[in-house]
Amino acid sequence: MSVTYVNALIFTGDRILNDYAVVTENDMITAVIPQSEVKDTDEQIDLEGGFLAPAFIDLQIYGGNGEVFSLYPSVKALAATYEYSRAGGAAHIMPTVATHSPEIMLAAMEAVRAYWQEGRKGVLGLHLEGPFINPAKKGAHLPKYIRTPTQEDIDWILANGKDVVKIITLAPECCDPALVKQLQEAGITVFAGHSNATYAQAYTSFENGIRHATHLFNAMSPLESRAPGLVGAIYNHPGVFASIVADGIHVDFAAVSISHKIMDGRLFLITDAIEENLEGDYIYIKEKDRFVGASGVLSGSRLTMLQAVHNCTEKAGIHLHEALKMASLYPARAMRLDSSLGRIEPGFKAAFIVLRDHWKMSVYC
Repeated sequence: MSVTYVNALIFTGDRILNDYAVVTENDMITAVIPQSEVKDTDEQIDLEGGFLAPAFIDLQIYGGNGEVFSLYPSVKALAATYEYSRAGGAAHIMPTVATHSPEIMLAAMEAVRAYWQEGRKGVLGLHLEGPFINPAKKGAHLPKYIRTPTQEDIDWILANGKDVVKIITLAPECCDPALVKQLQEAGITVFAGHSNATYAQAYTSFENGIRHATHLFNAMSPLESRAPGLVGAIYNHPGVFASIVADGIHVDFAAVSISHKIMDGRLFLITDAIEENLEGDYIYIKEKDRFVGASGVLSGSRLTMLQAVHNCTEKAGIHLHEALKMASLYPARAMRLDSSLGRIEPGFKAAFIVLRDHWKMSVYC
């Protein structure tokens, strides 16, 4: 069915269009035309002067709407997480499992497959954050599940996660580069994270093909004058993307601003959002605007992608258009999905947000 969106100021991801309309059919954008060319017979959605922009993409989220997918993976938990994300402007997500047992990882893989088989939309694949991380930078991850990868581990992931696992976060200094290469050759995007790598170790891993990093500053070797660490390597390598949690808790807003000035289009937003869980191995306790583990360590956010964009513009001094790209075009580009996501152009997915006064938002996808 063809639907035309009219009466909006359009941010395409590159430029602003006034007095234009967006024509869609079967969830795809088929044309962006002058509003004067819209036919009266077309089915129209009047956006009443709102600001139309590409919907957001969240590449790291553990749960939402009362469900913790990362701990209790199921289609139900995945659907609840997606609805939480969608309400915050994210039309596409990468549900994430923190370092856990093979049984939980397998259940998550099967849940994503079942979700797709039911014809549900919005889930791009699975993000495994661990278990191949550095215990020195475990953060809220449980040490008993952390491991150094073997050939058998890689074979297991490739056999069970084929076409489902899209991202793996690992500590490059703890992993055989030959095993990392096998993951990449299978189409999995490898992120450096939960890592205590030296600058030299990190930069070498980037030169060897790792081109992404997970939640900049958090659970990684810091930038110091005599030890630039993973943060310094991320800043200094022109081909590396990094996600960041822009809530003012995981990362100070000044650090968000500084990082954006250094990295520009290589920096993108995630929520790192979780839900409360008070039993089992992983404890997530809600404390006002964050979640902490049983020991008090920071373990997740209460962000939505819209809140992250708002924080970037209002508290980190980043222009709205750029903050929108940090939530849409840049994560799409990081995952090489920018030929179908992150812009309002013919041939792209029809997934939009509409912003109005006081940051009120509607989502169309």
